[in-house]
Amino acid sequence: MLLVLPVLVLTGACSASPVPVAEPPEVLALRPEVIARLPHDADAFTQGLELADGVLYEGTGLRGRSSLRASDPDTGRVDERVDLPADLFGEGITVVGDRIWQITWRDGVAVERDRATLAELRRVSYDGEGWGLCHDGARLVMSDGSPELTFRDRTSFAETGRVTVTRDGTPVEELNELECVGGAVWANVWQTDEIVRVDPASGRVTAVADLAALKPAGASGVLNGIAAVPGTDEFLVTGKNWPTTFRVRLVGGP
Repeated sequence: MLLVLPVLVLTGACSASPVPVAEPPEVLALRPEVIARLPHDADAFTQGLELADGVLYEGTGLRGRSSLRASDPDTGRVDERVDLPADLFGEGITVVGDRIWQITWRDGVAVERDRATLAELRRVSYDGEGWGLCHDGARLVMSDGSPELTFRDRTSFAETGRVTVTRDGTPVEELNELECVGGAVWANVWQTDEIVRVDPASGRVTAVADLAALKPAGASGVLNGIAAVPGTDEFLVTGKNWPTTFRVRLVGGP
């Protein structure tokens, strides 16, 4: 005997609800609010900029012209300067306690210096190019022109990790001079007027500052150089061979 069993069709509660797609967090648009215009050596091909204890440290580039300087940020007066050997092309710098690290472009050499005298203490080798460098209080963060930021031990300079920087899901190429402050990494984007703020945990760009309005008339060099002013929400920014350093606050809105 064939038994026919009733079939129950359940509707409503058992139907699948569409899963909402999360919108990517908005990238904040920033602009510079100029607080002061300060003198800057127009002969300086700026590669790295950092302010510590009232001293502005600046690394410059080009073969035969690369240097590390300690200057007065208000007057632009260079108080100490050491030149790199003519065969080294200087790039980013960062202060780590009583030391300063200075990297080089395609020479694969990082120079550790005494902060008080700027004298070279030792050299450490690394693979690939060197562009920007900053210190987040626990580790070094380095750029190499690619969308990647490399994390390094602040004593040995050994690599400890990497993150890819993206803006709305797209990798950001040519990250250049860096500044670590407030748990974020700020980066110049080479050959543009933009500075991006990066979350170093995810690599996501959380803000973009357009500084095109700051370029001095007649200046041929690009924007490059970010130095946070300790204890404030302000930055010193400049460019390669610019005659001016700007003290700015990066703000949102029109």
